[in-house]
Amino acid sequence: MAGGSRMPTAGEPAPRVSLHLLGGFQLLHDDTPVVVPRGLQRVIALIGLRPAATRSHLAGLLWPETPEERALSSLRTALWRLRQDPCCPLRTDGDTVRLGPTVRLDVDDLVETAALVREGAVPRGAAGAGRHDLLPGWYDDWVLLERERLRQLRLHMLEELAGNHLTAGRHGEALEAALEAMAAEPLRETPHRLVVRIHLAEGNAFEAVHSFYVYRDLLLRELRLEPSPAMTALLDDTLAPIRRASRPDPPPQRRTDRTAKPAPRAPTAPPPPPSMPRGTR
Repeated sequence: MAGGSRMPTAGEPAPRVSLHLLGGFQLLHDDTPVVVPRGLQRVIALIGLRPAATRSHLAGLLWPETPEERALSSLRTALWRLRQDPCCPLRTDGDTVRLGPTVRLDVDDLVETAALVREGAVPRGAAGAGRHDLLPGWYDDWVLLERERLRQLRLHMLEELAGNHLTAGRHGEALEAALEAMAAEPLRETPHRLVVRIHLAEGNAFEAVHSFYVYRDLLLRELRLEPSPAMTALLDDTLAPIRRASRPDPPPQRRTDRTAKPAPRAPTAPPPPPSMPRGTR
């Protein structure tokens, strides 16, 4: 590693180290980026995401196609290279390797914010937490699984945040959080349903109906599905007049007079006369 890493002198405070994995890998020492080779980035990132994993587990995830002994050897080499840096962000604890206690991981910030929202709190800046995907462009199996876990964690956090704001009557903040969730997953119904609820709570029937039909058109176009009964039920009272007005009138029925006499039948022609037998005059 290179780029601003140096051993602190006596009496000098240890550098602030932060590891960013959301939106891309970045290691900072006192806000100065540190250049880390891609192979070592994978090791640091995995250790940050799996702090309690054993060396065997780490080696198996990093080199899944390699025999265990060779994978462990590769891990030992990578850890040795990392420890050559005076500001190595890792600490060894028996058979496990984890980030140092002073290293700040942005993934932890997202997890902590989600926990606070789940308890009913409204942390400052929560709507923007975790806005970027985990390590975009990385396709290791462990990255894909963790990326989806964090994506779902953020979606639920935003929906809970919107619900908390809505309950408290903070409609603007509720709408901001719901729209953040909608931008993260446009086809997910829950944030669209929240947007409709927020507009109805504000008394904006037009906005609520407009949001409903925007989502309905999107769902029909992309998945050929209709919104769920739960979402449709939100607007039953508001949409009832619209549905009645747009319903085509039934064709008029022809009235019949039961007392009218049936029309006379056309006369039939008389049958032809019988033919005379041959030989008679």
